[in-house]
Amino acid sequence: MALMLAAMSWMAPAHAEDGYELWLRYHPLAAEQIQRDRSHASQLIADAATPTRAAARAELLRGLHGLLGAAPPVSDSVTRDGAIIAGTPASSPLVAQLHVDTSGLGKDGYVIRSVTLHGHAVTAIVGHDDIGVLYGSFHFLRLLQTGQSIDHLDITEVPRIKLRVLDHWDNLNGSVERGYAGASIWDWWKLPDWTSPRYTDYARANASIGINGVVLNNVNADALILTPVYLKKVAALADVFRPYGIRVYLSVRFSAPIEIGGLKTADPLDPAVKKWWREKTDEIYKLVPDFGGFLVKANSEGQPGPQDYQRTHADGANLFADVLAPHGGVVMWRAFVYSQNSADDRAKQAYGEFKPLDGRFRANVLLQVKNGPIDFQPREPFSPLFGAMPKTPLMMEFQITKEYLGFATHLVYLGPLYEEVLSSDTMAKGQGSTVAKVIDGTLDGHALSGIAGVANIGTDRDWCGSDFNQANWYVFGRLAWDPTLSTRAIAEEWVRMTFSNDAAFVKPVVDMMMGSREAAVDYMTPLGLAHLMGPGHHYGPAPWDKSLARADWQPPYYHRADHQGIGFDRTRSGSDAADQYAPPIASRFNDVTQTPDTLLLWFHHLPWDYRMRSGNTLWYELVAHYTHGVDDVRQMRETWSHLDGYIDADRYRKAATFLAIQEREAQWWRDACIAYFQQISGLPLPPGFAPPPHPLSYYESLSFHYVPGQSSW
Repeated sequence: MALMLAAMSWMAPAHAEDGYELWLRYHPLAAEQIQRDRSHASQLIADAATPTRAAARAELLRGLHGLLGAAPPVSDSVTRDGAIIAGTPASSPLVAQLHVDTSGLGKDGYVIRSVTLHGHAVTAIVGHDDIGVLYGSFHFLRLLQTGQSIDHLDITEVPRIKLRVLDHWDNLNGSVERGYAGASIWDWWKLPDWTSPRYTDYARANASIGINGVVLNNVNADALILTPVYLKKVAALADVFRPYGIRVYLSVRFSAPIEIGGLKTADPLDPAVKKWWREKTDEIYKLVPDFGGFLVKANSEGQPGPQDYQRTHADGANLFADVLAPHGGVVMWRAFVYSQNSADDRAKQAYGEFKPLDGRFRANVLLQVKNGPIDFQPREPFSPLFGAMPKTPLMMEFQITKEYLGFATHLVYLGPLYEEVLSSDTMAKGQGSTVAKVIDGTLDGHALSGIAGVANIGTDRDWCGSDFNQANWYVFGRLAWDPTLSTRAIAEEWVRMTFSNDAAFVKPVVDMMMGSREAAVDYMTPLGLAHLMGPGHHYGPAPWDKSLARADWQPPYYHRADHQGIGFDRTRSGSDAADQYAPPIASRFNDVTQTPDTLLLWFHHLPWDYRMRSGNTLWYELVAHYTHGVDDVRQMRETWSHLDGYIDADRYRKAATFLAIQEREAQWWRDACIAYFQQISGLPLPPGFAPPPHPLSYYESLSFHYVPGQSSW
């Protein structure tokens, strides 16, 4: 009876097209595809003996019913062609008869194969463990959703990265730091008694792209998360996520032993501190037996840490590693550190702090490194730590939420940014030593590997603040599974699953997405510029701003524009940040003629009349890039204007509105930055370019008091 009621719930009418379904939008396929594929879904043989296998069976029934118009009957034996068999050799006698070698699949891998069993053609979805069956079920449904043939399947998938984690910068008061999709989805007030159905849908979405870990709270952690009342709430979320293969992690505040433990110190070498953390960790594992571990931000931006006690980052990380190790937990120790007391280039400080500590961390410590040396800018070179610490597993940290890329309303597909970083060659062990090989552990032989993405999820019905922002969550998960995948192919998958399989819609939209990140770089920070945004809230341009207390929070620190030129000299004649890279890379970045234009002003301070590869002056190219970025957004709007009718009116209209906002704000970025740099340089605008419509004083006068994404309300 319970199964019948569950099946009826799958057949309930879908929500209106408001983006809630994400890419798990199981709407009917085209009639010809339904006719073609129904013969491959004549019956389903999948047990529900464990919560994970039950989730896999439920997803297959839900997806097949939605896509093909009818869910297949659930059976115990193969009676006809077209059966789908899902399970493990240990759980299913029928799967065992297939003699599929699952020894190399690990916990998460799976095989999808067209086979013959008892004289019938069937499709087998096989995992070594239950979670592999669930992942394989989502993959099979993705094939259907994207219109691919399910004849003659022979697919084997094993993730290349072990820990694939979303970091939520969610606060206990319900706000989300750098979140642009509403409040936190964790309703701490109602937990643990009420677990919203949204939590299950969140888990489904993550499992569908292979994400297997969630850090529930902000890296600027509140020690209260470790108190008994909150740990019970954490346990309730863990119970929801567990069937979907997702382990929970917590950001912890280094000074928690003082703030909630009554100790007078948080010194990581103090025996009382060690005892407190050991007992607290044991308490957590009693409530959450599969707890993943801790994420720690320490001695960064005012957060407490081991250096407060003249200890190293390794001392701090190893404290947590030792108390977690008996339970199989890990420490993700963030390398995002920079000191207000250091006069050194901020881009050098993480390397300077951590490179000397290579090999001094426990085996269950991952050093979590942002993709670039500053802070999630529209474009940065890859962090020099990648490839520089062969004795320490390094975990990539990407930002999915668009703190520096137009918040929720700008269409900026981050796949090209991620791909650019992951494919960058560190040259640490010769050519081919890519960042991807560093973080998946293959370059240096590490068994522990990880990747984290700062989530863009909130309480908005569309989850991410706009439909197109969902693509960034999706592409992060797909690259976390395999960082060598093509982000164009991933974009096409997402468009087909989220909107339509119509080629007349898919191609122009994928083209828009693939060009959108470069457009944003052009209208915000072209030619290697960075950190030109408004203070604090990071909304809009403010290259002139010097209002914040620290120099390295001020845009002029980064662009160094004066009457003679612009750019940050990070060569040997400047801060020498270039020499933190392997010699072949350092040689290229130290030489202005070899540095790519995309990073030119990141590494070099150049005169305004410097002659570029194009033959134009630097000033001309700067203005041209700013203008080109606006033109690209205008073209995106034009493309979208011809796609009305291909998708539902509500989502079409919202995207059209957001593109209009993006064009207006791209123009603002262009005009404000050109007005400022023109005043600094004293140069006339190059011929053929429209001047800013307002004087610089107008742009400087703009202020914004209630910008979303602030850490407190």
